[in-house]
Formats: sequence, structure tokens, C-alpha cells
Amino acid sequence: MTSSSPAGLCFPSKIPNTTLIPLAFSLLKPSFAVLRPNLLSLHSVSPYSSHNFALFPTSSKALLSCKCSSTFPVATRSYEFSDSSSEVELRIHIGGQDVQNPRDISVDANLTSLAVRVQRPGSPITLIETNNLFDKIKPDETIWYIDDDQLIVNLKKHDPDLKWPDITESWESLAAGSTQLLKGTSIYLVGDSTEINHKVARELATGLGYTPLCTKELLETYFKKTIDSWVLAEGIDSVAEAESAVLESLSSHVRSVVATLGGQQGAAGQADKWRHLYAGFTVWLSQTEALDEDSARKETHQNMKDGKFAYTNADVVVKLQGWDPAHAKSVAQACLSALKQLILSDKKLPGKKSLYIRLGCRGDWPNIKPPGWDPSTEGDAIS
Repeated sequence: MTSSSPAGLCFPSKIPNTTLIPLAFSLLKPSFAVLRPNLLSLHSVSPYSSHNFALFPTSSKALLSCKCSSTFPVATRSYEFSDSSSEVELRIHIGGQDVQNPRDISVDANLTSLAVRVQRPGSPITLIETNNLFDKIKPDETIWYIDDDQLIVNLKKHDPDLKWPDITESWESLAAGSTQLLKGTSIYLVGDSTEINHKVARELATGLGYTPLCTKELLETYFKKTIDSWVLAEGIDSVAEAESAVLESLSSHVRSVVATLGGQQGAAGQADKWRHLYAGFTVWLSQTEALDEDSARKETHQNMKDGKFAYTNADVVVKLQGWDPAHAKSVAQACLSALKQLILSDKKLPGKKSLYIRLGCRGDWPNIKPPGWDPSTEGDAIS
């Protein structure tokens, strides 16, 4: 017997007791992304070789993804940008730079960076400089020329199927460009802090045009009691079981960003309750005391090796040095950047998530079994 919640979800009238059986599977491990003060730097590897995280000092000043001169700052869009499938074109206005000869122009293009300067005796003038192009290019095929008062730079894209919203990777370009990659797949935020999950989820939902959902709010509204009082009265397992039922109801939803409960009271904190979390892309927002990228990498690899955290099941890991709600959007940007790299490494992932849902979220992620497979008949099934 079920009853409907105010949010249109269905919950069992009584949360059933279940047998907890560990699920054995080949873990899908994402790539790495690192955020540092005043510079956005992304380092990616195969999603099958190491974890994807962003080392993020939340107490730092605003992060910048592009460094430009005051004459032509990218933030004010003093350029024209277009994407023509196989290449992107940048038109930079140089009318006020008194360029007498093409030799006065320097265009330095690399795999993920671009620097355009006007050569001047003593000190060149930087028109655009970024080490964070929206995606990889083929630098050897870069073409540039001057047309009247414009400098036209043509960059050959490494992936012609990926539509670039802008020349650089920023919050705006990631929010606009991620929809083509996610294809409606929902995102689940997990980690020890319910507050962090909630704040970042709202930023992601706003940027993507997704529906923000918070399991804490849904549970407290439906059962008419706070999570804290619930834990005191019935224990963490009761709360985790209830949230698991919520996640089951949400697993068929698309275009949602779901903030889950933090800590062991949440379903995501228990390895046997990930069956419905696999329906979307999961992001582990992990607080760390690591001071640099190498330390954060070692910490993440050690977490994977130890297997003590159910959160290691996540597709993406974002490492946070402390927490400041004012930086929630920057953390959301790191999430989208990491998810972009993950999906670009295997563009079939959104379709695979959709298939997993259509087959009933049976717990067989990422090695999906044929239709008709019954997890209860195998030793690697989960509840």
C-alpha cells in the first residue's frame, strides 16, 4: 500500500525491512579536475583509471578561468565567437591597436590553451589569454588572419560533435553546454554534509534548468518530523531506509538535481543502498585537509583502496578545502567540468544510465545484465 506525498512522489506506508547483500561490480572511476585560487586548471585522465575530483579552497577569492588585458577582457565579450561543427572561430577587434603588419600579431595555441598578443617593444599587449579552452583543439591546424579591423582565429576542434557555447570553459558555458552531454540524465549529490549537497544542488539546477530536489525536505515534509529527531527516536538505519525509498521514487525522474542526506544517516553513506543512485550521475562532495593536488589524489586513491566509504561508488569526486556557502556556484562549476570530462571520455554513458532505469535499477551498474536477470538469484545482489 502506498500513499502520495505533496511533491507527487510515492512512499511505502511502512518502510519494509530488507536483507542487505553486498553487490560486486567493476567500479566506473572518473577523471580528475583541480581548482586553484585565481586560476581554473583541469587535468583529466581516463574514467577507468582514476577518480575525478576538484581540489577547491573555498576560502579563496573568486576564481578566474581566463586572464585578459583591460583593453579586451573576455568577461565583456569584446569578441565574436561562432562554432561551425568542425572548428570554432574567434573574431577579435584590433582597430585601436595600430597593427601595421601581421608580424605584429602572436597567436600561441596549444591543446587546451590560447594566447593572442600584439607585439610591442618592451611589453606585448595581451588580447586574450586562457589555459582553459572549452575543449581540446588541434593546435597544428590553427589558422589566423587579419580582416580590416578584426583578427580572425580559426581553431580546429578535437571533437567535432561537441558544440562549444563559448571559447573558454566558464560557469556560463558549462551550464549551456552540459545539456547536450547529460541528455536529461539527473544528477545526485552525495557526501557527509547535507547543507553542502543542498546548496550546490540548487546552483546546478539553476544553471542547467533542472528541477532541484532535496531528500531532507521531502522526508521532513512527508513524515512531519525533523531528521535529527528521527535519528534520535529510531536510529540512522531507519532514516537511511526511508531515504532509499525516496530515491527509488526519484530514480525515474529526468532533468533533476537531487541533494541527498549527508553522513551515515543517508542512503548514500551505506554501500548497499546505491541501487537507485546509479540511475543518475553521482557527485561526491568530499571535504579534505589536503593542501595540494598530489595529496588530494593520494587521499582519493587511498579511499578507493580501503573501500570504507560508500561514496567511492560515485562517478565524480569534488574535493573541498573547508566550506563557504558563497562559493557554492564555483563548486557547482567544478562538478559540471568534471562531469563533462567523464561523459566526453565515454559518450554512451547517458544512454547507459537510461537503459539501467528502463530495466528497473536492478543494481547491476555498470555491468548491466540482460533483460530478465534477477538479482535475487545471484550472490552479488543488493537490496
